Amino acid sequence: MKLDGKVALVTGAASGIGHGIAKRFVEAGGRVTIADLKADVSAQAARELGDKKTAIGVGMDVSKEDEVNAGVEQTVKAFGRIDILVSNAGIQIVHPIEDFPFAEWKKMLAIHLDGAFLTTKACVKHFYPQKSGVFLYMGSVHSHEASPLKAAYVTAKHGLLGLSRVMAKEGAAHGVRANLICPGFVKTPLVEKQIPEQAKELGISEERVVKEIMLAETVDKEFTTVDDVADVALFLAAFKTNALTGQSLIVSHGWFME
Repeated sequence: MKLDGKVALVTGAASGIGHGIAKRFVEAGGRVTIADLKADVSAQAARELGDKKTAIGVGMDVSKEDEVNAGVEQTVKAFGRIDILVSNAGIQIVHPIEDFPFAEWKKMLAIHLDGAFLTTKACVKHFYPQKSGVFLYMGSVHSHEASPLKAAYVTAKHGLLGLSRVMAKEGAAHGVRANLICPGFVKTPLVEKQIPEQAKELGISEERVVKEIMLAETVDKEFTTVDDVADVALFLAAFKTNALTGQSLIVSHGWFME
């Protein structure tokens, strides 16, 4: 699958899954904007992928409309267009519901949901006039399934499923498609941070968190990899028609099947 010079904005892409997707897009002939909280970190991540004709970095808090709009406009200024949004930025905070601070609930939803909304709104201004565009939202198995301690995360990921489906319908008349990527547990720093947190909250060992919670429902007791997710993102971004739209593709070693 090739991108043939298409331009992608990938949020939360200075590291982890987002960076893996950006790297795969460049390898497939795409051009990318790395968007993350700190402009200097984003710029360094972009330099790892190529020169400024191939990759740029922008500072972006996806929960702030002015920063989102500025990042999209920087992308268009640098590359002349924008073709793909990968709404990937996200964090994880775990608490039982009775101890979940409201401020942390709001922070989670702002990054996952407000960020997806704001980047979508900024990109349609370019997608619709050119009669093409791809929205890829980073969901999770938790877009379909629930786990203890993750009220905000599960709520947010379910919300992204709804937004993706709405954009598949609203975007269709403009040649725009939208899909949701739903990974299982990917061993990124975000997941590695969760292991001791959940062990503490549940009063069990870290080994049991991995075996009995994170990988219990997989068919082979394996973590999903960044490369797995990047391959799926490239497939959806480069797909030639709108036959694949409004879908959620689950990448989870069989954890959730539908």
